[in-house]
Amino acid sequence: MADKTKKEEITAMSFEAAMAELEQIVAALEKGDVELEASINIYERGEALRARCDALLKKAEAKVEKITLDGDGEPAGTQPLDGDG
Repeated sequence: MADKTKKEEITAMSFEAAMAELEQIVAALEKGDVELEASINIYERGEALRARCDALLKKAEAKVEKITLDGDGEPAGTQPLDGDG
């Protein structure tokens, strides 16, 4: 049950919050002064945070649109970034 709650907590995090916590985890692991069992636990949380950041970036990427210009160079609308337009 605790694992499910932790996953739900990570799933609700913003990109910025997940990235900040991930940076803290990396710093703690790089120091090397964390006990083995704790290192494993925070590494697993770090992997979940990395997956959350990756998912949020992919979602944002899908929303990115480029602005189309008319003959006068004025914005005329948008189209998907990967569109054929």
